[in-house]
Amino acid sequence: MCMEYPYGPVFSTALRHDTGAFRADIAVVATVLLRPTSLTAPHTTGLSKSEMAMIRPDVTPDSPVDEQPAIGLIGMGAMGNMYARYLSMAGWKKIYICDLPSKFESLKTKYEGIAGIHVLKDGHLVSRVSDWIMYSVEAEYIDRVVAQYGPSTKVGAIVAGQTSVKAPERAAFEKYLPEDVEIVSCHSLHGPTVSPVGQPLVLIQHRAKDASLRLVEKILRSFGSRYVYLSYEDHDIVTANTQAVTHAAFLSMGTAWHSSLSYPWEHGLYVGGIETVKVNIMLRIYSNKWHVYAGLAILNPSARVQIDQFARSTTEIFKLMLASDAAGLRARIYDARQIVFGDAPDADTHARAPILLSEDVLDRFSLGKKPSGAISPVARQSAPPNSHLSLLAMVDCWARLGIKPFEHLDLAATPIFRLWIGVAEYLFRSEARLDAAIHAALYETTHRSDDLEFVVGARGWSQCISFGNFELYKERFMHTSAFFESRFEEATKVGSAMIQALMDSSTDAEKKPPP
Repeated sequence: MCMEYPYGPVFSTALRHDTGAFRADIAVVATVLLRPTSLTAPHTTGLSKSEMAMIRPDVTPDSPVDEQPAIGLIGMGAMGNMYARYLSMAGWKKIYICDLPSKFESLKTKYEGIAGIHVLKDGHLVSRVSDWIMYSVEAEYIDRVVAQYGPSTKVGAIVAGQTSVKAPERAAFEKYLPEDVEIVSCHSLHGPTVSPVGQPLVLIQHRAKDASLRLVEKILRSFGSRYVYLSYEDHDIVTANTQAVTHAAFLSMGTAWHSSLSYPWEHGLYVGGIETVKVNIMLRIYSNKWHVYAGLAILNPSARVQIDQFARSTTEIFKLMLASDAAGLRARIYDARQIVFGDAPDADTHARAPILLSEDVLDRFSLGKKPSGAISPVARQSAPPNSHLSLLAMVDCWARLGIKPFEHLDLAATPIFRLWIGVAEYLFRSEARLDAAIHAALYETTHRSDDLEFVVGARGWSQCISFGNFELYKERFMHTSAFFESRFEEATKVGSAMIQALMDSSTDAEKKPPP
């Protein structure tokens, strides 16, 4: 059985997985026949003689075109578009992209005239011509997509995936990719609207030569990201520790405020300082695609455990608040503080420069009503005291699970995780601020109704994720997202500026010599 491809007859890719007496002979024949035999048009070509040789790992965008790797992107959602844009700006000349066949014409129009980018109709065409191929599809669908296009992968190509949870990606690659294909996967630990410069970019050398890893490093060098080398297993543990519970906290905040049918920051609550982080990041998450968070939460077993513990921590702390159990609440919170942050009573005595350098930096990005200019210390002190239940529960969750967040911060922190741990550190390293939060939790009622809704939201999200149902997750997410939609445009701009400002201030702090 054979199929007519533009560059000649090719044995059915099913033969490459055949078994029995003919396996060896078929493998030899298929390997030869699957190599392209002629050069036709740039976007459906086989390889020239020089291209049939292995791509040099020291190749650059300035190398002659026939020495450059053909780069393939399957899936042109937000991250696929970001990769295409940065690779084109870097000067790579052979970038082959595709999305769903139904989007072929609109994709051609979108990328018409963009240097180096060639739009193909489907993943078969991209797979046949590309030396490095990245699947940028939802984790829920990775098995189906790789099953469809994986067997068409060019002999000797390197394949990667941009999925946020790697267990299903690994299973799909090992099941459907031919054995003569290498695997060096990747994952940019940031969203498409955040600059990749300085951000962690995970590389996973799963089934590949060292030279192939070097080639992938060269291809992605223009991103300016910091490479982090992990295994598939370690990737899923680290991403669960840095993303799953963080996302659950902000999803629960949104659900709580939605249930209250209010935008509290527009009425004098959650304005300025660390409240700014809560509001901006919550809106940022709900303005993104739901599947970005669903795959990580539902398909990563470690994430489920952590989200369940976060819901339990939230509930148990709230019960201590309702019982006015001052001794019990203080003991639990200070025990978590000791486990997560160590003995240093204040950030000023800690060797690490604090992530959140000043609340004044955050005040510039508040969406709430505030006086012109920076919020004065007096004005901030006059704001209603807040228990910061979400932060208390987060640190308690880390402590109960033995998670060391600063280890992950150094390794592969996302911008949102860096902000969230920075806010937690700011609260917990100051006894004065932490005691004020505990006092508010026990005796102040201004935020009590929001705290109740937050508990209900956290338990609801934990239960939703435990069902493992993507449609239920989507419905719950979109219901709340619609409530905040009118605030997304401003929040996206302000949130991006806030993240960049805090990253810049953290970089400046790291450059300063120790006292």
